[in-house]
This record gives sequence, structure tokens and C-alpha cells, in this order.
Amino acid sequence: MQLTADNKLKKIIVVGDRVLIRLKKPNEKTSSGLYLPPGVHEKEKVQQGYIIKAGPGYPIPMPIDDHEPWMDSEEKVKYVPLQAKEGDLAIFLLSGAHEVMYEGEKYYIVSQGAILMLEREQDL
Repeated sequence: MQLTADNKLKKIIVVGDRVLIRLKKPNEKTSSGLYLPPGVHEKEKVQQGYIIKAGPGYPIPMPIDDHEPWMDSEEKVKYVPLQAKEGDLAIFLLSGAHEVMYEGEKYYIVSQGAILMLEREQDL
């Protein structure tokens, strides 16, 4: 399978309560017109970016049932879904994020607990 811009992230599976975030492009100059060097925004404690992929959520423990040895055992894991959805703009703590490089681009893996606020285009 050839990796293209459209399908290169389809192979990624985000685990548990984590999301994959691509940073939003920061403004290169301040409101007064001063140009900022590229590393200034990366050192801020709070960052914002778009959620590219979201994990399934928090796993719910399965109730213990009495299974007979002859029965097929199917493990159906259930999850409490995340509040964060793909496409949301997330404002998150950089201290709770893990920086990863994938296919030459920088992403952050962030647990839902490190997300401070979400902005969603559609109404809730």
C-alpha cells in the first residue's frame, strides 16, 4: 500500500484515552507587528492543535460471569467514549503530551486528562 497524504494516518491506532494532535500553525508575528522566531511558541506550557485521531476511550471492566468450559469465550471490550473527537481544536498542557515524529511531521500524543478545552465546529 502506497502512503499518500490522504491515507498515511489510517494505519495509526490510538490506544485508550489518548488523542493524536497536530499543532495549529502559530502566528509568526505579534499584534504589534514584531516577527517571532520559530521556537518561541513551542516553549509555551499550553499549546493548541487539531485532533487527528482519537482512541476508543476508557475501558470498562467486564463483569465476571460463570462460563462453562464448553462455551466460546468472546471478549467484548466496552469503553466509555472520549469527549474529544477528530477535528476538534484542543488546548492542552504540553507537560502532559508526548512528542512523536511520524513520516517527517511532528505530532503530540495527549491523554484526555491533559486537554483543558475543546472547540468544535458543530453544535453539541
